[in-house]
Amino acid sequence: MIIIPAIDIKQGRCVRLIQGRMEKETVYSDFPHEVAKRWQMLGAERLHIVDLDGAICGLPKNVSSISKIIESIDIPIQVGGGIRDIDTIKRYIDMGVEWVILGTVALENKTLLGKACKIFPERIIVSIDAVEGKVAIKGWKKDTKESVLDVAKRMEEYGVFSLIFTDIKRDGMLSGPNIDAIEKLANSISISIIASGGVTTLDDIKKLKRLESVGVSGVIIGKALYERTIDLKKAIEIAKTRC
Repeated sequence: MIIIPAIDIKQGRCVRLIQGRMEKETVYSDFPHEVAKRWQMLGAERLHIVDLDGAICGLPKNVSSISKIIESIDIPIQVGGGIRDIDTIKRYIDMGVEWVILGTVALENKTLLGKACKIFPERIIVSIDAVEGKVAIKGWKKDTKESVLDVAKRMEEYGVFSLIFTDIKRDGMLSGPNIDAIEKLANSISISIIASGGVTTLDDIKKLKRLESVGVSGVIIGKALYERTIDLKKAIEIAKTRC
């Protein structure tokens, strides 16, 4: 299992939100590339980058910041936020992004999703954001009536490389991940799951580590790193421990 530090970018700055609410931000750095360098120095092997402005607007808004991150580090990154067409996917991959994360468009444009998975095999990750078991889209602003499991199985059929599962109510709340929901999802599909939302303590990492055998391949950690409730080096040690 891999630990993946998150860098959320809003107006060129590294921020964290509470439950995805753009008006509830905490700014942690004016220089996201410096944050990326710090996480790499502490042992991170992959970074999770989100263009928050892009997620709301529907097109990339922080490309220059993401490009500077790529230039500053030599570990792979996965990028999401406002990616709604093949040209944008190609642009990011040509820049050096290893995995492109699709959210809203994966649910609303099945043709594009299928095409993206064929053109860029093993490079497409889909983010499933949930509220009480139902999927939310449009930067978490719109709830759907589709269940997480139904959407996940559909993504599997399209050949998506991996899924990110986020419990919105826990995101940025430092309240612990939704272990039961993560385990249920991982047991129901064959593609790997990256857990996100609410990870707060090293004990949370230990609980998620136990799900590695059923398909939890990674854990995204955001606010807990910035608020220092989790030591990144220790989290990585736990994630690498053989069960």
